Amino acid sequence: MVQRLLGQLAQGHEGAIRCVVVTHNLPGPGLQTPAGGWPFALVELHNPSPAGFGANHNQAFAYCEGAYFCVINPDIEWSVEGAWALLLAQACGPGVGCVYPVLLNGDGSAQDNQREVPTPAGLFRRHVLAQPQRRVDWASAAFWLLSAQAFRELGGFDARYFMYCEDTDYCLRLQLSGWRLQRAELRLVHHAQRNSRRDLAHLGWHVRSLLRLWFSPVLRQYLARRP
Repeated sequence: MVQRLLGQLAQGHEGAIRCVVVTHNLPGPGLQTPAGGWPFALVELHNPSPAGFGANHNQAFAYCEGAYFCVINPDIEWSVEGAWALLLAQACGPGVGCVYPVLLNGDGSAQDNQREVPTPAGLFRRHVLAQPQRRVDWASAAFWLLSAQAFRELGGFDARYFMYCEDTDYCLRLQLSGWRLQRAELRLVHHAQRNSRRDLAHLGWHVRSLLRLWFSPVLRQYLARRP
């Protein structure tokens, strides 16, 4: 997936990509470089032991020298012409700290990548009562284009979230600091795995992260200020 995505980014970089950082979180071979090289700098990081989603992206941010920092999962398909121009036009709007696209499943159906904050009551409404989302409080970090200034001000992700809810926490802190989330009318395919529904380790990480979020001052402050 990583090799395929790099090829897609190389074809559709539109001059917008300065550097791509790939983190090898588990032991494995490095990436293959095409004969003509990449049209951007490629940095490969090899972790001595697995780190969490937030910690890995905080580590990658050390290589960011531009105004924007992109978080992108390897299971994203990058095949839309003019995507970077559209995203950057949205990102330079006043107070925008995070731009995210509409994510689609492989069959073209829409994913729920923008959601209401997952409080116990909200999860009950969503999963038991099957009620629609009432508002957008956060967006999935499968793909984000972030203001580097905002990321730096917030200190990046809270690395105490090993996996799951780190994107929720970041979006809440972003808005508490006066920045905005901005959806771009751009549709990208995301081959989501949804591992927490079938893998016990992922389920455990998900439950622990939800508990951390529910008892965090960030959530209390956000709910108190939310209209």
